[in-house]
Amino acid sequence: MDKTTEKSSDHRFLEEMSTADLLLNINKEDEKVAQAIKTALSQIEKATDVYTEKIKQGGRVFYIGSGTSGRLAIVDASELPPTYGLEFDKVIGIIAGGDKAIRKAVEFAEDDVEQGWKDLQSYSVSPADLVIGISASGTTPYVVSALDNCRKNGITTACITCNKQTPLADVSDLPIEVVVGPEFVTGSTRMKAGTAQKLVLNMLSTAAMIKLGRVMDNKMIDMQLTNNKLIDRGIRIIAQRLALSYDTAKHLLSEYGTVRNVLEINKRKK
Repeated sequence: MDKTTEKSSDHRFLEEMSTADLLLNINKEDEKVAQAIKTALSQIEKATDVYTEKIKQGGRVFYIGSGTSGRLAIVDASELPPTYGLEFDKVIGIIAGGDKAIRKAVEFAEDDVEQGWKDLQSYSVSPADLVIGISASGTTPYVVSALDNCRKNGITTACITCNKQTPLADVSDLPIEVVVGPEFVTGSTRMKAGTAQKLVLNMLSTAAMIKLGRVMDNKMIDMQLTNNKLIDRGIRIIAQRLALSYDTAKHLLSEYGTVRNVLEINKRKK
């Protein structure tokens, strides 16, 4: 398979570039990412609708990847509960090599053709769920094998990859292919490919959370108030939405506990 992600960089003799030129050329490459995603919007839309429906019907969404892809999976899944008040077991990120691989590479973890499915089975994955494989190359054995087993067991699959016509797309019901071209440093898919994967994950989960009613207007009304910044944000949302003073909004938030509670109680009183 001819992998775009492994093609030689369009830039030569990087070690001879000035700092300014290095940064300029990296930036030029990064500009290509959004355009590549634009060509995949219809694919992202289909996956988003299934993502939303699975959670709405009581199922879960799993992200599974290795290396950078796995770390991005963990990041997106871990940010949904505090940002949108989603239950912690609804979107789950899995990385090859386990949690220790988040900080330190685990040798050959991505090459294990059995462990991905075992990791999913540890969560009792079922046809009620959606499993999204993340792999820049689209060939990572850990991820491809996991999705292949999912399909054999009637579990809906999707993927995010940065190559066309990959083994991963072949085992995905909902493939998302974002071809960003060769990396600035040849094969360094933590760069454009990683950025593309992060942006697609942002789109999938954010759109799903909005469609699930966890945003009102453009505000996060279900965010967990776990620090002073977020408490202040919650107070300001209430104050703006209900045309109240900051102090009155603060009192209501303290009394009812969450932004949603305050807004819904106010709605019932009308």
